[in-house]
Amino acid sequence: MAKKSRKQQAGGTPATVALTTAGTEFTVHSYDHDPASPSYGEEAAEALGVSADRVFKTLVADVDGELVVAVVPVAGSLDLKALASAVGGKRAAMADPAAAERTTGYVRGGISPLGQRRRLRTVLDASAAAHPTICVSAGRRGLEVELAASDLAALTDAVVAPIGRA
Repeated sequence: MAKKSRKQQAGGTPATVALTTAGTEFTVHSYDHDPASPSYGEEAAEALGVSADRVFKTLVADVDGELVVAVVPVAGSLDLKALASAVGGKRAAMADPAAAERTTGYVRGGISPLGQRRRLRTVLDASAAAHPTICVSAGRRGLEVELAASDLAALTDAVVAPIGRA
């Protein structure tokens, strides 16, 4: 079993540890996750009382054989063609869930764009810039982190592009 840092032992996740280490301003929001909920992101928006266009889901896609992270509003869906184009690829498809979990170190519904086991290229939907802050998974179901979209883009070296569909 891997040894955990003090921050992780105190209830932090790799995502919150990464934010703290970087000195980024953020707020953690927790809620009681319902395993029967059909949409993790919509559940988060409702539980936190935040507009669904400010809560972003983290999706892992396969673009020409490379796993890539897409961060899009939970109120919409991912445009796979736009994602492929944003990273200079030709074809994109949703990644195998087991491969996404193994590569990121997070479970489905709790995958964060931050603190991944193996850092993947990231594309953040351009709509994030319309909000002072956005919420993304903090690395566990029922835990979200709120931060400035510009901070998320900087910490993940994200390409910002219109990859979401309403």
